[in-house]
Amino acid sequence: MDIDQPNNGSFVDFGGGVQLLPGGGARAALPALLVGICVSGAVGNLLVLLVFHRDFRRARGSEVKALLAAAACADLALLLLCGPVRAVAYHRRSWTLGGFACSTADWLQHACVVAKTLILAATSHAKTEPLAVAVPGGGGGGVRATWIPPALALIWTVAALLPLPLLLFASLQPHGADGDAYVCVSETPACAADFMGLFYKIYPALGFALPIAFTLARYVKALHTAVNMHAATSASGSSSSGKVTLVLLCATGANALLLLPEWSAFTWTRLGHNRPPVGLAVFAQILVYSSGCALPTILMSMYDDVRAGVAGLWFACTCRGTGRHAAKRNINRCPRNEENGAEAGAHASGGLGGVDEHEAMSSPTPQEPDDGKTFPDVEHFWTGRRNTHVEPDQDPVPWERDEKML
Repeated sequence: MDIDQPNNGSFVDFGGGVQLLPGGGARAALPALLVGICVSGAVGNLLVLLVFHRDFRRARGSEVKALLAAAACADLALLLLCGPVRAVAYHRRSWTLGGFACSTADWLQHACVVAKTLILAATSHAKTEPLAVAVPGGGGGGVRATWIPPALALIWTVAALLPLPLLLFASLQPHGADGDAYVCVSETPACAADFMGLFYKIYPALGFALPIAFTLARYVKALHTAVNMHAATSASGSSSSGKVTLVLLCATGANALLLLPEWSAFTWTRLGHNRPPVGLAVFAQILVYSSGCALPTILMSMYDDVRAGVAGLWFACTCRGTGRHAAKRNINRCPRNEENGAEAGAHASGGLGGVDEHEAMSSPTPQEPDDGKTFPDVEHFWTGRRNTHVEPDQDPVPWERDEKML
């Protein structure tokens, strides 16, 4: 089958990723790059989900965190279910995954992308107009947002129905002189050309342009209001709310910029224009999967709750891994919750370097001189300043004496 000249004159494009890539270097480099992006993005989204899970267990959850966790789940579905299919298509140069995978590849990718875009739009609504009811002392995360599960079910339903024509018109076609190889193509029948032409004009607007414009407009308005409120009242609460709004605005903007090339190429080619160069099409698809890494990267670098949660998870894993060895050495590397910073620092400094108890006993330590002489300022400081009479030239805090004389 000739991809450029279909038999029935209808439009034909690759489904499930660009196939028949020229050159041997691309067959090895592109799958490796895509797998690396998918693995790193999956790890980042899992860390974000673990942090939000701990926050809800400790009654520090919110509507925004619940929706961001749903967006992370959409990223996980995109990276783990769609990424490997593209990697195999790049490597094999033909379609070897069967007809079911060919029919659902583009549909599933678009469903995940549209679902994440709509979830980010719902997050902007939850941030600017929260609807949750606080539950004092509740064990369910501190908030009761009954509207979130139905909203997520509606979002995923809409995201699955919007790209449904992509599932209907994807099929396997033989390729090559012998016909032993197959390619996955998206072919529009001549009888459905008018309907699909209208669909390709409405679908990008509903699935990408309108939700992104709505989300950016809500965040810009909320950020402008928070800045004005902070300038008028200098309240710390408004500053914190504005910072979270800025984080969400950056996440939405990054998602829009990374998806824009793919949506542009999708709309351009399906409206009857020539297909873009192979390199541009592959680059646009790589950016789609890079968007799955953008959200956890922004949250872990800019969102204080997520950054502190990741640090807490790392600290808990480190303490759990070294707790057994520390118990044998009688060294407490992890401070207790009731300890203050000085006590925590003392425990941490006691465990640095992994010095053994016998080595510590044999190592030379500073001792008091044998002649009984001590430094008056050090003795005066570490005994709680029980001595009230100190010579003026030996007082370690002379400014207090000056204040008493005033």
